[in-house]
Amino acid sequence: MIEPFTLDIPQADLDDLRDRLARTRWPEEEPGEGYGQPLARTRELAARWQAFDWRAQEAALNQWPQFTTAIDGQRVHFLHVRSPRADALPLVLTHGWPSSVLDFLDVIEPLSRDFHLVIPSIPGFGPAGPTHDRGWSVDRVARAWAVLMQRLGYDRYGAQGGDFGSGISLALGAIAPEKVVGVHVNYLPTPPPASTEGLSPQDVDRVGAIRRFLAQRPGYQVMHSTRPQTVAYGITDSPAGLLGWVGDRFDAWKDPESGLDDDRLIATVALYWLTRTAGSALRLARESTPGGPPCPVPLGVAVFARDIILSARGVVEQTYDVRRWTEFDRGGHFPAMETPDLLVADVRAFFADLG
Repeated sequence: MIEPFTLDIPQADLDDLRDRLARTRWPEEEPGEGYGQPLARTRELAARWQAFDWRAQEAALNQWPQFTTAIDGQRVHFLHVRSPRADALPLVLTHGWPSSVLDFLDVIEPLSRDFHLVIPSIPGFGPAGPTHDRGWSVDRVARAWAVLMQRLGYDRYGAQGGDFGSGISLALGAIAPEKVVGVHVNYLPTPPPASTEGLSPQDVDRVGAIRRFLAQRPGYQVMHSTRPQTVAYGITDSPAGLLGWVGDRFDAWKDPESGLDDDRLIATVALYWLTRTAGSALRLARESTPGGPPCPVPLGVAVFARDIILSARGVVEQTYDVRRWTEFDRGGHFPAMETPDLLVADVRAFFADLG
């Protein structure tokens, strides 16, 4: 059963949030760079959050048709925006962490000119609510998406995503290759090859960067993939704690020149807080393991210059059927919010080339 959904946070929850923010017990000032999210930055964001107009954010999301359905024992929340074109290709857009369906608000209208859009919340994130059992990995989410698209009557469709959304989209292509016409990603980490022989100088540099990243995995990544529940207590009980945890990643991963408004960060943090999914969203990293069956469908890759790591084309082409590869000189890890014009144009061109 598919049921209409409207996001409507109780006023009591908003009042409680403001009260908690006002009573934050702040830590001492950090001794300098390299210790994490600066105190001054987090206090600035907290003050902005106290004055944030959540009802306007709700209205921005609720202007689009939303629904919920149960799949594999879990509530799945999704936006479903049909194109005015009867022959439009269905396209499922998947967010990552620390993101949500709010990432896509700026791309819905332009993409819906050419695609029927299905934009689900990953189970454990935002309006989907917390997950209730173990095993919600990237692969299991992809299987849920295959059921969702079938339930909506779509037998032929594309997939797009970044961060965890990239892995989910690729897994969907591997699970349902007869239905997925192509996958477009804006983030594609790949294991470094044993040898860089034959790679371009640029690819050699990128493989080196990937090796350094893996050799010194960021602390947040280690905690998410091993002890997510330990982190969950602090970010579920303290809005300032959640703001510091997520804000640190937003500030590190965005392109500083993209002009990404702090209200977009606050809206994402607020959605996690108000749906009580800050902790459950971390479990995806704990439940998922690298690898999985290769994705055999055509692939499009958009590489944004300030992303966490940059994909090496020569390595990717050893595994995937790359049909489009675009290098952008700007943009970071959140292109749907930072550079929506570039992302929309690349997605449109990739699927148009597939015919």
